[in-house]
Amino acid sequence: VQLQASGGGLVQAGGSLRLSCVASGIMFRYNHMGWYRQAPGKERELVARVDTSGSPNYADSVKGRFTISRDNANNTVFLQMNRLTPDDAAVYYCGGGRSLGRPLGSFPDLTGPWGQGTQVTVSS
Repeated sequence: VQLQASGGGLVQAGGSLRLSCVASGIMFRYNHMGWYRQAPGKERELVARVDTSGSPNYADSVKGRFTISRDNANNTVFLQMNRLTPDDAAVYYCGGGRSLGRPLGSFPDLTGPWGQGTQVTVSS
């Protein structure tokens, strides 16, 4: 089982990045998928989640700027990030699995697996 995240990098404030996470070894279409982030000194937090039906949920801090989507044919989940700010800088992780039934925004909210992170740096 592996989740491979990519697409992070350095971007100026106001810019955009698109993260991708390719899953292998899981029945992708039957897994909720999510993106999470962890900034230095902070706890890991939910950024966005897309359930098996394609319905998305977002953290309030990214609503209207980020879009999560999934491609079941290619076992991939994406996070399009627009109008980035320095507060968005963090290591971004993808995760998947069944819901743990915890309130949205709790971490962890899925059973896993979890991928390695990809660094997003936003310069002001």
